[in-house]
Amino acid sequence: MTDCGCNKAMEELEEFLHNELSAEQCADIREHLANCDHCSAEHLVGITLTTKVKEACQEKAPDQLRDMIVGSLAQLEKS
Repeated sequence: MTDCGCNKAMEELEEFLHNELSAEQCADIREHLANCDHCSAEHLVGITLTTKVKEACQEKAPDQLRDMIVGSLAQLEKS
């Protein structure tokens, strides 16, 4: 394992949250998070934010709003 300090953990946190790092990089960050309250708290914020965004993206716009947007886009295409 390499030395993973706060700077490295914070720089790679987004990729870590989305499982976009190598197994070794993830292990380094996991070890750091287990021993650093500040970075662990930032990780929790990232998890919470990611979860809320995923939940929000599951919602469907009301039909009236969707019709209004599609109509507006159609008008723009005609212009």
